[in-house]
Amino acid sequence: MTPQPGAIVSIAGSDPSGGAGIQADLKTLAVLGVYGAAAITSLTVQNTLGVESCQPVAPELVLQQVRAVLTDLPVSHVKIGMIGSTAVAQAIDQALTGFRGQVIYDPIVFTSVGRPLAAIDTVDGVRLLAARAHCLTPNLHELQILSGRPCSNLAQALLAGQELLETFPNLRALVVKGGHLMETETEVTDYLLLAGQTPPIPHRHPRLISANTHGTGCTFASALAAYHQRSGDYRQAFHGAVDFLDALLTLSQGYRFGRGNGGLCHHCFRDTNHPPLATE
Repeated sequence: MTPQPGAIVSIAGSDPSGGAGIQADLKTLAVLGVYGAAAITSLTVQNTLGVESCQPVAPELVLQQVRAVLTDLPVSHVKIGMIGSTAVAQAIDQALTGFRGQVIYDPIVFTSVGRPLAAIDTVDGVRLLAARAHCLTPNLHELQILSGRPCSNLAQALLAGQELLETFPNLRALVVKGGHLMETETEVTDYLLLAGQTPPIPHRHPRLISANTHGTGCTFASALAAYHQRSGDYRQAFHGAVDFLDALLTLSQGYRFGRGNGGLCHHCFRDTNHPPLATE
């Protein structure tokens, strides 16, 4: 019998338009050949035009969802997205007590186009889970909020990321995304910071202009979890996730779902030359 890889559970909010949150996470894991499970933290009313409202799930129910998955499935990684409230963050933190796998946290305070969600995910709740995470994938706005430092240029962003690695001893890796830095440049450089290691590891790639970028942060973090499950190495996972997201952005350019910022076309990934993750 072929050895069975572990499952990855996404703990995040639900996006009824299918572009972000739980839906984007499960799509990403599926096309990368990983068994995905999910625990929903929040119900949102949103589409490609924006988020209209959000209703956090009762913390006890979130706790029960996560525990039900962890006590049954062979979970190797947990990916956390939007939490909904500080009370929900506390429930997640409690549910993960004793979990020995990797925790990848995409702290949702702003959407990928800069719309604030700070009233939904409080900074206290975000910092609580950041302390439990092994890898953080904030966007530039979230990096600034988490670190309390300005991140208006590359040097400031890298310093903020390095300080977070030193602040949270559990952290092994942090990604500084370059999409909102030097926005007039035709090339984007993302950086991986590793605990106890300098300098930052860059990954340069073309800046892709697309009307379908809803859920890019969720997708990137889930892909990073999937590639880390395969390799056990955050450097390899970082490069794999960046390339995967670039492939999706390229594939999604010819499609139009919704009247606003459309979601990525995960279902088209089978048409690329990038094979799914093989079962070891």
